[in-house]
Amino acid sequence: QVQLVESGGGLVQAGESLRLSCAASVSIFSFNAMGWYRQAPGNQRELVARITNRDSTNYADSVKGRFTISRDNAKNTVYLQMNSLKPEDTAVYYCKGSRLSSVDYWGQGTQVTVSS
Repeated sequence: QVQLVESGGGLVQAGESLRLSCAASVSIFSFNAMGWYRQAPGNQRELVARITNRDSTNYADSVKGRFTISRDNAKNTVYLQMNSLKPEDTAVYYCKGSRLSSVDYWGQGTQVTVSS
């Protein structure tokens, strides 16, 4: 059974940093891409950053230059380094693994709260 477990969320002040982790119960090579999404209250879930199994990355415009997605294949873990956090980054952050079969797997989410 595939499980994705996020960790690393918390409460920080604006300008501070957090690193989120997404640990998979299977090899992350089994996913053609993994991504971080977020959902703030009253908003739709949106893509934050995505990395393919060839290390190609893309980011939402709102986080470019501040967030970095990376992967550690040996640990089956994907990270999201978030710097210069802003109050508008407050949301529940979810990890998603996508397979070529179009099956997606989601983690349970981790709360990030940025105070001004």
